[in-house]
Amino acid sequence: MAYVEGFLVPVPEANRQAYLELAARAAPLFREYGALEVVECWGADIPDGKVTDFRRAVKAEAGETVVFSWIIYPSKSVRDEAVEKVFKDPRMDMDEATMPFSGQRMVFGGFDMILKDAG
Repeated sequence: MAYVEGFLVPVPEANRQAYLELAARAAPLFREYGALEVVECWGADIPDGKVTDFRRAVKAEAGETVVFSWIIYPSKSVRDEAVEKVFKDPRMDMDEATMPFSGQRMVFGGFDMILKDAG
């Protein structure tokens, strides 16, 4: 089955458009290098949990929301190659000083897909 890389990212609400522009620039590159699907979701209903929750996972601050995103690849090896190529690609030139989110508080990981029910 496929391989999924998931992300939780704290983004200042004022940076929504800048984040969307960055995501819209990156998504085609990931697809060009092998990703099957790129999904970005802006936090709309993120309840506070009793022990943990999405906001606490990324230490979201006042005025920030959480973006939940994932990229689906055919395999982990395709993912590994794609990430290396994307971050070497001059079209993905990123300046950490102008990033619209806190990369230090981003949570991410890779997962082997074990079920997909697309109806």
